[in-house]
Amino acid sequence: MYVSATSRCLGDLDFQEACGFLADYGYTRVELWFDEESDHLKPSVVAADPEAFVTRYRAASRLTPVAFCFEQSVEPSTFVEIARLAKLMRVAQITIPSAPLGTPFNAEIERLQDLLAITSVHGIQLSIRTRTGHLTEDAHTAVELCQAVKGLGLSLDPSCYICGAHKGVAYDQVYPYVYHVFLRDTTPEAIQVQVGLGEVDYSRLISQLRRENYDRLLSVDFFPELFNDLDRRLELRTLRMLLESLLM
Repeated sequence: MYVSATSRCLGDLDFQEACGFLADYGYTRVELWFDEESDHLKPSVVAADPEAFVTRYRAASRLTPVAFCFEQSVEPSTFVEIARLAKLMRVAQITIPSAPLGTPFNAEIERLQDLLAITSVHGIQLSIRTRTGHLTEDAHTAVELCQAVKGLGLSLDPSCYICGAHKGVAYDQVYPYVYHVFLRDTTPEAIQVQVGLGEVDYSRLISQLRRENYDRLLSVDFFPELFNDLDRRLELRTLRMLLESLLM
């Protein structure tokens, strides 16, 4: 397993500036966070000229890009270009949100099958994020989606099951389907708290993943608007060092 950080951790900053800070905080790998409603990294802008983005990125950052994640769904044409960008950057993992609650199950299966067909052409893994307010907020439904769409995985965000609508309910059934992991510390009352004050059992989580022969990324993923008075430089360093110590 390897530790990375999403650029969303510093999503209130310019993307290149965020990458520079993450490198300063000891990270060597970055997950690119795409959000059409943010000035950080708009998928529509990047998709307009993927080759130009690759050139700018290589000139400006020494971080290794390892994954992409989307804040919201995008148009199929945009997704095609972002998948092509992933191939250009040698990124093998893309996370997308599942559909919001209330979406018909069969309609979501068809959408996911179409997107998986796009990523499969480039040899890229596709996974849906466990997220409150979406179909994956229930662990059973998340697993059923993966079973219905062969080759689809889950991007496990434990905060969803600790602080979400199904908090307190066991979610061990998701581990065989996990392709990717997002981490921050969380309590049942707050989705993001100071590292060490939450209820995420990092040691048990890593043990569960190892049982499934998981050898992919653990991606630190903070919400910048929820840092409040915390020193985010310290928080980013602390969680990185904690995870790296557990992987030794």
